[in-house]
Order: sequence, then C-alpha cells, then structure tokens
Amino acid sequence: MASVHESLYFNPMMTNGVVHANVFGIKDWVTPYKISVLALLYEMTASKITLPERRRLNKLILPLQQGPDLTLGQFLQTVEECCPQTAYAVKLRFLQWLHMLLAYNKLSFSQVYKLYKSLQHYYHSHYAKPTDGQAGLPALVADDSEMDLTSTEDTVGDRIDKEELDTPLHESELRGPLSQKQAEYFLARQAYLLKNDENKALKPAALQEELNNMLKFNPDFAEAHYLNYLNSMRVQDIFLSAHSLLHYFDRLILSGSEGKSNGDEGYGRSLRYAALNLASLHCRFGHYQQADLALQEAIRIAQESNDHVCLQHCLSWLYTLEQMKGSDSTVLTEDSVKMAAHFCLPYLASLGIQSLVQQGATQGKTAHKLMDALKDTDILHWKHSLSELIEISLAQTTSIWRMYGKSTMALQQAQLLLNMSSLEPVNFGVQQNNTEAFTVALCHLAELHAEQGLYSAVSEILQHLKEQFPPHSQHAKLWMLCDLKIQFERHMNEGKYLLAEPLVTAISALNKTEGLYRKAQVLKALNRSTEAYNILQRLQVHCEKTKCTEMIIRVMLSTAELHWESSGFSTALPLLLQALALARQHHLQSLASETILHLAFTQLMLGVPEQALSVLHEAIEPVLAHGAIMDKGRALLLTARCQIAAAGFKLNGQGQADLRSAVFGVDTLNEAAAYFSKLNCKERLRDVYYLQAQLHRSLGQTSQSNKSAMLFRLLDQELQSPAPPVSMRL
Repeated sequence: MASVHESLYFNPMMTNGVVHANVFGIKDWVTPYKISVLALLYEMTASKITLPERRRLNKLILPLQQGPDLTLGQFLQTVEECCPQTAYAVKLRFLQWLHMLLAYNKLSFSQVYKLYKSLQHYYHSHYAKPTDGQAGLPALVADDSEMDLTSTEDTVGDRIDKEELDTPLHESELRGPLSQKQAEYFLARQAYLLKNDENKALKPAALQEELNNMLKFNPDFAEAHYLNYLNSMRVQDIFLSAHSLLHYFDRLILSGSEGKSNGDEGYGRSLRYAALNLASLHCRFGHYQQADLALQEAIRIAQESNDHVCLQHCLSWLYTLEQMKGSDSTVLTEDSVKMAAHFCLPYLASLGIQSLVQQGATQGKTAHKLMDALKDTDILHWKHSLSELIEISLAQTTSIWRMYGKSTMALQQAQLLLNMSSLEPVNFGVQQNNTEAFTVALCHLAELHAEQGLYSAVSEILQHLKEQFPPHSQHAKLWMLCDLKIQFERHMNEGKYLLAEPLVTAISALNKTEGLYRKAQVLKALNRSTEAYNILQRLQVHCEKTKCTEMIIRVMLSTAELHWESSGFSTALPLLLQALALARQHHLQSLASETILHLAFTQLMLGVPEQALSVLHEAIEPVLAHGAIMDKGRALLLTARCQIAAAGFKLNGQGQADLRSAVFGVDTLNEAAAYFSKLNCKERLRDVYYLQAQLHRSLGQTSQSNKSAMLFRLLDQELQSPAPPVSMRL
C-alpha cells in the first residue's frame, strides 16, 4: 500500500474551502483516525471557540497526532472532556466528510476503496449501539455509488478482484502500524503513567496485547521489553517479569546503543545493571538466594570496571536484602551512607539514613534522636528536590508517631503528606499520588478513623484506596490488610465473633504473624482457651526470633488475659511487668498504657483497688489523649469499678467520702457508656448497665436503678448469650 504525501487533499462537499492535509502534519499512513483528527483541526479553524477552550484543544492536538490511533468512541470522549461543543461539531463534520470527493494521486483504486471501507467500519463500529446523546445523529448509509473519483482511469495494475474488496479489515489494520515516533510516545506515556498514576494507564491485559503486537513487528525493540517487564510486575508475574527484563538487556546490548556511545564500557555497564535489576526483582518476590547470587555477580562486574556508582547501588540492595532476611544490617547501612556521601550520591545516602531510622525505631531508640536524623535528611531532600524521598520521610514519620502511640502527631504528618504538592514535573494531567508512601499514609488515616468509630470516613478512605490502587497493583496488599484488620476489630468490638473468624484466613494470606495473633483472639473469645494458648506460645517464639517487639507485648497481654479466665491473677503479674518493661524500653507509649490497664485490673481482682487507682492515674491521661475509643471506654469502666470498690472498703465511718466516690463512679460509667455506644459494643454496654443498676440501688436511686436494669435486660435478650463474669475481663 502506497503512502500519501504532498498530493493529499480533502474537498468536503458541505464546505467551500479546500483543506490541505499536510498543513496539519499528517504525513504518515492515512487511517480513519487521522481523518477524525483532521476533522477536529478543521473545526478549530472554522468554528468560533473561546480562548480557554482553544488552549485546551491546542494542548490536546499533539498527543492525538503523536499517539497511537484511537477508536472513534475514545477519540470523541477525549475531545468532549476538553470541549463538548466542538466534539458534537466534529461528529457532524466526520459524517459529512464520508460523503466527499476523494482525490489521491498516489493511491490506486483498490487502496482508495479500502480506505473508504475503513471509514465506514470506523464510523459504524461506534454507532452500531447508540448510547445516550447519540440517538439524534443521522445514520450513515453505506452506498458505494456515493463515492465519486475524480479520475476514472483504471490500469491493469490497479485492478482487484471481488474477494479482495470484500475482505474485512482487521482492527490493527484499521489503525495502521505505529511509526517509530508513535511507538516511542506510547511507551513513554505508559511508563510515566505506571509510575505516577497507574489507573490512567492501560489495563494489564490490554497493555500486554499492545506490546505483543508491537514486538511481533519489531522483536528487538528494547524499550517495549522493558515496559513489558513493568507491566508484568503489576500482576506479580515473576516468570514474565524476569523473561522481559533479560530480553530488554539482551536487546540493549545487541542493538549497540550503549556500545556506540561508550565503546566496551557501554557493554559492561549494561551487564552489571542487568544483574543488579535481576537481584532487585528477586528481592521483591522474596527469592533471597537467587537475589544474593545476582547481587554478587553485579558486584563482581562493577569491581572489575571500577564503577563506584554501581557498587553503591549494590551495597544499598545488600543491606536491604539482609533486612529482608531478618538479619542486623546496621553496620552495612552505616557504611553505605558514608560511601554514598563520599561519592556525592544524595539519593542513596538519604535512603540509607531512612533505613537506619527504621531500624532504630524497632531497636528502641528515642523519638527525638530519630526525628533529628529525619530532619537532617529532609534538608537534603529539599535542597536536591528529591520529591520521592520527601514523601517517604513523611510516611515514615507518620508510622513512627503511630508506633509510639502519638495518634495526633501521626494524623498531622499523614495530612501533611496528602496535601503536599509534588516537586516533580507532572505531565499527561496526572498527580503523583500512587506511591507506597501515599498508600501507607492513607492506611494510617483509615485505622485512626476506625479507632475513633468514624466508620463512614473509613469507608470513603478505603474506597479511594481501592480506586487508586487496584487489586493487581503492587501496593494493594497494604490497603487489603488494613481493610481486613478494621473489619476484624469492628466485628470483635460488636461481639460478632463468628463473622470475625473467616477474616483470619484472609489476614493470614497477607501477613502470617497478624493472622496467627487474630486467630488466638477469636479462639479466646469463643472460650477455646487451650487452643488460643498454644497459638500464642508459638507466636511468641516466632516474634522473639524476628525481634517484633510490638507483637511480643501484645502476645504477653493476651496470655495474661487467658490466666484471668482461670483466676490466675497472680500468675499474670510477672508477664504484665515484663511487658511493661519492654514497652517502656522501646518507648511504646500506647502499649505501655494498655499494659498499665491490665496491671490495674489485676490489682483490682487481687483486692487492692486503691493501688489500682494510683496506677491508673499514670495511664488515663495518654489513653484519653491518644487512645482508641475502645481503650477510652475500657479505661473509664475500670476506673469506675476501682472507685466503687474503694468506696466499699471505706464504707464504715466515712459516708460522705464514700458517697462522693460513688457519684464519681456514676459519672465515669456514663462516659464509658457513651464511648461504647459509638462502637456499638453491646457486650460492654451490658456490663456498664449492670454496674449502674447496682450502684444506683446502693445509693437509693430507685428510678435510675430500674432504668439501668431495664436497659441491661433488653441488651441481654438481644445478645442471647450468657453474660461473662464482669470480674473476668478488662
């Protein structure tokens, strides 16, 4: 098929002017899509368009011309988003241009006929099933007699038989092959979208199909193999990812693009970075042995070439790999930071410092030391405009404050990240908000709102996460685990243990440690204490090996609760004291406060409510300031019980003081009931109403006592389960 060059003209029958195609830069294959772009260009010159709309259309023209061909529906939708009025005019103009005189000096009759049939198919494929807004458009009647050729000469070479004319055109033939510039534009756009806004990129299957078609015509297109690698990573396809990555570097070396500019050095550079990328790929999929082998190969080649930059990247991946294995990589990380600073590599130096901060947080470093280190790196980030590292720093700060139990500070840092404008140039109308840092910040926000009982806000945040990070994306596991944990805690708070039990399997698939812990919680709630105890013991051994301090403390608290069920309050004390020492050593204020609540409850059960009250005073303030709604309710309920018990011990001879303590107990129970109501925690409310009824009766307040007794009775009937002894749980 001959191409169309300077002699291509369009002469619309419904207009007086003649439009020269080359004025608009159409010099490639003539396709129906190119004609639709030409229709848009004609409307821009012939119609009255406001200045803002013209600017938007001018910005749109370049991607439309340089990008791959679109279907008519995609093209009209793109124009309509920019300028609805012009989109409708283009629809009519395209319809008129199907009734036109075709004068192609360099096209044979068969080629003209094929183009005409392509135009018909292109138009009818969009309007075959009219949607809203298309019903009013006139129908196009396909009639070969409507096409009139200016030249009726037909040579022997131009003749074609009936079978060739009636052969349907394949979709790829309708769009035409991509030029080199179109292919490069397509690959650059999709790679940029995968990095910055994955939702606007093609779906994995569609992108895979496009790349397969591209590689079918040009198997040595190295950039297409690399995009294929990125696309395979989206769906966690380890085989195709490794296959495409190796093909990319093979084509890069064979094409000589590196060697032409750098000689033999270019060839070696491709080899060592190929090994390094292969190591990072295996790291991501948890293949530590293969990653270590690839990393050692990259280090060997880099040392032979004396490539200090590649060696620094290798060292960064080396300490990352050691961290993934669970080993202490502090020394390696410190060496990496020093060498990166020596060779003026601020990105790698900052990554190393952030890694050291993360390790320091798990090792019990104080908050001010970690924040000082992050502050120094932030200065470096802003100086060099390292936008990605700024986001990581804010997300890391959010996580650290959350770990330390400072929910207000964590909330502030998360909001700061979400409201920060990117420092990188943003193209294609996207925003850089699909990074891991944004996922972490949004997950923290969802959990913080869930802790306060704001489940409608939680639903909105999770819905945004699901839209922004589809299930096949690399960061989807973060919000999936967050969603499951929130659902689990909500069911447990509401006493719906049978609904919480199926979630354990899903949580275990994403995080085995979290899954085991929640399985023990469900078993404990279902009074299967022996099974729960065995799981907790196994989990504690595992966490001590992996040095997961937070989970160790939670396991100790759950084990202490199991001792309560058998009235082993004295047995629980050593465990609780050990957990408190561990929490204070690592500055985990939230867990320390929860441990103090457990200690106060144990002391109450051992008959020393005054001492329990004095211990509670240490924890009540941080719990009310930063704690979850459930923790606030439990703390107030425990405080009321301690006040009532203390008043009972001082009943003789000090009636006024006892009455005052009892009144305080009533007020405290009312506050606790308000918190439990927000969470729809009916079992806890039942406990509160039971204590309120008893307290009002002892104070001679019959009406209030009857009201509380009635509420208790209604909840007891609704729950249809025997109330556990109030003395057996916090």
